[in-house]
Amino acid sequence: MRQAAPRHVEANVDSSPGASTLACVLPERLRPVIELTRPLADRFAAKGHKLYLVGGTVRDAIAGRPGGITSGESEVDIDLTTDAVPEEIQRLVEEIARTVWTQGKRFGTIGALVAGRRLEVTTHRRDAYEHESRKPAVEFGKDIVADLARRDFTVNAMALSLPDLTLVDPYGGLEDLAQRRLRTPLDPVTSFSDDPLRMMRAARFLAGYGLDPDSALTEAVGDMRERLAIVSAERVRDELDKLLSLPKPSPGLWFLVRSGLAGEFLPELPSLALEQDPVHRHKDVLAHTIAVVEKVSPERILRLAALFHDVGKPKTRSVGPEGVSFRHHDVVGARMARERLRALRYPTEVVDEVSRLVELHLRFHTYKMGWTDSAVRRYAIDAGPLLDKLNELTRCDCTTRNAARAKELAANMDELERRLAELREKEALDSLRPELDGNAIMEALSIPPGPEVGRAVEFLMGIRLEEGIIGQDAALSRLHSWWKEQHP
Repeated sequence: MRQAAPRHVEANVDSSPGASTLACVLPERLRPVIELTRPLADRFAAKGHKLYLVGGTVRDAIAGRPGGITSGESEVDIDLTTDAVPEEIQRLVEEIARTVWTQGKRFGTIGALVAGRRLEVTTHRRDAYEHESRKPAVEFGKDIVADLARRDFTVNAMALSLPDLTLVDPYGGLEDLAQRRLRTPLDPVTSFSDDPLRMMRAARFLAGYGLDPDSALTEAVGDMRERLAIVSAERVRDELDKLLSLPKPSPGLWFLVRSGLAGEFLPELPSLALEQDPVHRHKDVLAHTIAVVEKVSPERILRLAALFHDVGKPKTRSVGPEGVSFRHHDVVGARMARERLRALRYPTEVVDEVSRLVELHLRFHTYKMGWTDSAVRRYAIDAGPLLDKLNELTRCDCTTRNAARAKELAANMDELERRLAELREKEALDSLRPELDGNAIMEALSIPPGPEVGRAVEFLMGIRLEEGIIGQDAALSRLHSWWKEQHP
């Protein structure tokens, strides 16, 4: 087991290169946090307890980055750890906090709202998974170094002692940040055995901080990837969301594929590494997909739609005299996306929206310049509230190196969006409806509620899409004529 000797660095002296860096960054970056936590730190010290600032706040202060933005951290603003037991933490926190919550007390965590900031104080602990368990066992401790050993990576295994501002960096996180290296505090086999989700989390930190994994970490992920099966689908889903929310998630996605980890929870992704078209050169579908993910806005539905938009290609791939084709991969891909998202326990609304975007992502390519109003209306009504997302996905789906082709596609999309804007002004496309509702239809035809009303609505909606607004009198006349044809 690899474990460096603990070392403490004073944050306000220049005794080493690491300390010099801290002297430049910590006082300014952390001053508001230090001032906010000082009353709490004084109370802990008065009772003979140690209190440490840990987690992303320390890491991002050293890295000079906004906390949580590039790393997908939790909603808690400030993480602290202490040698005090939960009951004592609660008593001390209640002296200064506006609100206290104790839902995590059995895990050693007390939360509080102090001066408008959410903070959590946790007893030193060690989490470990039983070999086949989905839930960690929790053991409390008294040693900050042992507590830091249970952290996922060395860059997160640093603590700032309060109120004396001594940096505790027993596993070399400071140096790893400087060297842009991702390591685990202990042997990676031990760290990943304790919590297999850390293998996925590695992808997020590689992408969020521009780090490179050391060889031992990469080897351990490859050897242990099957252990991810003991982690709940909900935790895997949340970690995937955090990776996809980063500005540039591609390094993390490539790590998941190359390490084999993606195959354990998202096998559709590595399956996109299709062989080149033997007749004509065809872009690598996997590289294309990852490029599209990075091009779309870092919003959950769009990023997931980009990730899944071509997953139907391996199942629909065929090669003929004209080259490779993927007929109906949009429909097949929508079904595959729905199945995988359900397996990952995504909410029904997310499943529906992502699969719908996958199903529609080729619709734009069926149109040419000079669309009729009818074609534009149908495009808008089929997309519904997803219209803007569909347009963005369609634009970003163009990753061709052919400048002329890219220019043509961009011009076509510009034309479509211009036409959509025009029709929105005239016809309220966002709430497109037949000119007669169900009640008006039943009154005009003297019929009760039932399937025939639905067919009449469908008939009038077709007129609305094809011809636009024709007026209620004309709509009534057309309805009566249609009804007579249906009932000669």
